[in-house]
Amino acid sequence: MLKPDSTIGILGGGQLGRMLALAAAQLGFKCHVFAPNPDAPAFDVVHRVTVADYADTGALDRFATDVDVITYEFKTIPAETAMFLSARKPVLPDPQVLAITQDRAIEKEFVAKLGIPVTPFARVDTGEEIAAALDRVGRPAVLKTRRFGYDGKGQTTIRVGSDLDAAWREIGGQPAILEAFIPFDREVSIVAARSRAGEVECFDLTENEHRDHILKVSRVPANVPTEVADEARRIGGAIAEAFNYVGVLAVEMFVVRTDGVTRLLVNEIAPRVHNSGHWTIDGASVSQFEQHVRAVAGWPLGKARRRGRVEMTNLIGAEVDDYIRWLTVPGASVHLYGKAHARPGRKMGHVTQVFDE
Repeated sequence: MLKPDSTIGILGGGQLGRMLALAAAQLGFKCHVFAPNPDAPAFDVVHRVTVADYADTGALDRFATDVDVITYEFKTIPAETAMFLSARKPVLPDPQVLAITQDRAIEKEFVAKLGIPVTPFARVDTGEEIAAALDRVGRPAVLKTRRFGYDGKGQTTIRVGSDLDAAWREIGGQPAILEAFIPFDREVSIVAARSRAGEVECFDLTENEHRDHILKVSRVPANVPTEVADEARRIGGAIAEAFNYVGVLAVEMFVVRTDGVTRLLVNEIAPRVHNSGHWTIDGASVSQFEQHVRAVAGWPLGKARRRGRVEMTNLIGAEVDDYIRWLTVPGASVHLYGKAHARPGRKMGHVTQVFDE
């Protein structure tokens, strides 16, 4: 168990690292952020920074010497970097989680072996394998790179009449996974925390609305039957247990209805704090960021109680220029990430509104 005034190392300097550091400071911890980008938003709010490539072993050694425990803020941190550091200081969640979740096919197979339903899929290692994969999965389907795709990047939809060679070129000719296109009722996510002692706390199920493959609005509670929300909690807890996870993770799922039966299909795991959990800063008794800090520090988790009906809206690209209007909305909480340049598709901040039930 870390004592206050200990230093938490964070790999990655984006907005998630920034919000983790703010939560850590509230609990009396210092943070040291390691990131290759000298303009990283998290650098503005932390005790120490290291600007270096994730493959710079000398810089990683010095970073490890300065911290008491290490965590990471996004899924694409090189697993090799986390493994290198884990020989020097505790790295939580375990780097093996990164190795599994960075490959979409391995992640899907891991979840399926737990007996948890996933979207139908097939591995595609070469362009010549797409046709056979389509025979198994059907059309329409989504062809995705197995590694390093997010917010709609590294994927393309294949429909009847689509040019398969063009689809392969569009994703860069990389090893891929073909997933069935699911006609879902809604998209939801469960954000779960697991402590070093194995204690699990789940936030209320969140309903998510995406625009151009980027999360735009999260609403809590999700508009689903109680038994579906309960099943989502069970799934989140089961995955955390199977990983022997320490920290916060999110499980993205589709709500589908077949023959009058509503069920959940797991789409993706995010082994970190998650955009759909940002509402917890203002809308819950403990935020996802504080929960993560508590977990990696070896502290007890907080009881996650929602304060009302909550809506979180991402400010994407030039939408951040509208922050003045949001400041005049009663009850709205504005969170800006300190990014210098607003680009299309870039998350610049978010706004949370908490309403009476």
